[in-house]
Amino acid sequence: MSTVRLTMAQALLKFIASQWIEIDGVSQRFVSGIIGIFGHGNVTGLGEALEYGDSGLNFMQGHNEQGMVHMATAYAKQKNRLAIFACTTSIGPGATNMVTAAATATANRIPVLLLPGDIFASRQPDPVLQQLEDPSHYPLSANDCLRPVSRYWDRINRPEQLMTACLNAFRVLTDPIDCGAVTLCLPQDVQAEAYDYPTTFFQKRTWFLDRRDLSARALAVAVAAIKAAKQPLIIAGGGVHYSLACENLSIFADQFGIPVALTQAGKSALASSHRMNVGGLGVTGSQVANKLAAQADLIFAVGTRLQDFTTASKSAFQHPKVKILHLNISAFDGYKMGAKLLQADAKLGLQAIHKALGSDTTDQHYQQQIAQWNQEWQQEVDRLYTAEIGDGNSQTRVLGILNDFVSAQDVVVGAAGSLPGDLHRLWRNKTPKDYHVEYAYSCMGYEVAAGLGVKLAHAQGEVYVLVGDGSYLMLHSELLTSIQEGHKISIILFNNHGYHCIKNLQQSQGSRGYGNEFRYRNKASQHLQGETLGINFVQYARALGANAILANDTTEFKQALEDAKQSSISTLIEIPVNANSMSAAYESWWRVAVAEVSPANKVKQAYQAMEKQIKQVKPY
Repeated sequence: MSTVRLTMAQALLKFIASQWIEIDGVSQRFVSGIIGIFGHGNVTGLGEALEYGDSGLNFMQGHNEQGMVHMATAYAKQKNRLAIFACTTSIGPGATNMVTAAATATANRIPVLLLPGDIFASRQPDPVLQQLEDPSHYPLSANDCLRPVSRYWDRINRPEQLMTACLNAFRVLTDPIDCGAVTLCLPQDVQAEAYDYPTTFFQKRTWFLDRRDLSARALAVAVAAIKAAKQPLIIAGGGVHYSLACENLSIFADQFGIPVALTQAGKSALASSHRMNVGGLGVTGSQVANKLAAQADLIFAVGTRLQDFTTASKSAFQHPKVKILHLNISAFDGYKMGAKLLQADAKLGLQAIHKALGSDTTDQHYQQQIAQWNQEWQQEVDRLYTAEIGDGNSQTRVLGILNDFVSAQDVVVGAAGSLPGDLHRLWRNKTPKDYHVEYAYSCMGYEVAAGLGVKLAHAQGEVYVLVGDGSYLMLHSELLTSIQEGHKISIILFNNHGYHCIKNLQQSQGSRGYGNEFRYRNKASQHLQGETLGINFVQYARALGANAILANDTTEFKQALEDAKQSSISTLIEIPVNANSMSAAYESWWRVAVAEVSPANKVKQAYQAMEKQIKQVKPY
C-alpha cells in the first residue's frame, strides 16, 4: 500500500481539498477555503500546514470567531448547501466563541465545518493555557460546549483517527437530512504528529446527492388529497431551494391554481409577481396568506420545519377537517403536526404529483378569491411602503425605497429584530436567492458577517445588509474583513436607539416597556431612563476604512443608495427610524409565556387572552 508521511493537520487539509459534491450530474469542489483566527492551539499545527502545504485551499482571516462562522453559514446557505467553508480557531475562548454561530447553522440545517484547536492529548503540559479542568471528568475541554450544537462531533486523539473522523464529518456535511455544524476537535500536539497515511485517502472523493423518489403509495395519497381539496394551500420552505425545485413549484402552482405561502427560508422560491404567490405565512406573514391558511382544507407543506412563526404557534390552520400533507426528505420534519409524510426529494416529489394530477385545477371562484385578496394585500404593501409619520422616518417607507431601488441581481440579508417581520410581509422579491434572512435561530449579530458570506457566493450583484442598531452593536467585525478582502457589501443601519422589537413584544403582553432602550442611567431613579445614547456609527465605520453616510431623511437615503452603489468599498448607511414604524401582525398569533401572577392589570389581561387562545390550537 502506497503511503505518504504527513502531520495530522497536513493530512486534514489534503483530504478536505479533495472532496467534491454532485447533484443531477453536476459536480463541484465542496470546500471553498478556510476562514480562521490563529492562536495557541492551531497556529503551529493547521497554521503551518496552510502556510507550507500545497492543499490549494485559500485562507481568509476572520476578526471574530462567531462572525466568521456566520460568514461560512451564509455562504453555504446562499450556495444551496453545495459549497462550504471550514473555520479554525485556537483553544478555549476562540472555540467557545463559535458556539452561537454553530447553533445558528444547525438550527437552519446548513453545513459548516468547525476545526477548533484543543488541549494536549498527551496531557504532559496540563493544565495548558486556556484549559478547563473538571476534577470529575478530566478529558473535558471547552470544545465540549460544541457537542449539543453540532450534528457530528469528534475529537482526534491520534493522527490515524483522522481517517474515520473525516469520513463521518463529510457524511453529515453532505446529508440533506442531517447536515448542520460539524466539529472536529484537534488537540494541538496531535495536529503536529506525523503518520504514514495511505495515498488512497487523498484521492478525489465525490459525495452524491442522490434524489429520493416518491413511493407509489405516497403518490396515491397525495393525489387523492389534492383532488379532494376545495381550498388547498402550499407552504414552501427552504427545502424548495435546496432541492433546486423553484421552477417546478412555480409551474405546479400556476397550472393547478394552488396558492403558495412562503416561510422565511422559502421566500424567493417564487417571484412576488407570480399570480399564486400570496407572500409570507404566519406571525410575520401577509394578510392574504393567513386568511387562506385559516380556511384551507388541505395544507401541502414542501420542505419546511413548520416552525411556530410559520404555523402561528399551531393556530393558523382553523378548518375543522384540515389535512396536512408534507413533502419532505426528512421524516423528522414530515410528521410534525400529525401530517401525512410524503418522504421524497422536493423536486422529484413535485414532478411526480404534477404528472399524476393531469389537468386538475382548483375552482375558478377560489382562484378569483385569491386574486382579489392578493390585490388588496398589494394595496396594503403600497400603503406601508409610502407611509409617512410626523416625527421621523418610517421603517416601512425606507424599505419601500430600497425595494424599488434594488435590481434582480441584488440580495438583501437580515436576521433579527423587527426587520425580518417587515421583510417577510412586505419585500417584493424578483428571483430565487435574492432574499436571505436567517430566522430559524434569529441570531442577532448574524447580519454583517452573513452579508460578506453572501457576497462571496454571489459576485454578480450588490449585497444589502439590513440591520438594526442593536444587532449591529453585537457583532460587526466582519465589516473589516470585507474591506480587507475587497468584497463590497452595503449595510443599511436602521437606528431606533434600542431593542424596540422586543419592547413592542413587552408592551403587547402588558408591560410598560423595560430595559430595551439605549439610554443613560438616570441617577435619581436608577433606571435606564436618561438621555438617548449618542452613538456615532458613521464615524466608527469610517475609522475601519469603510465608506459611511448618515441619511437623515428619505431624500438623503435615496442619494445615499446611489452613492453606495457607485462605491468600490463597503458602505454603511445609517438612517434614523421611528421606533414604532414597523408593520404589525395580520390575522395571526404567537404564543409567548405571560406571567400567571402579576400586580399589573394589563399583564393579567394578557395572561387571560393567552389562556383563551391556547384552548383553540392544536396541541401537537
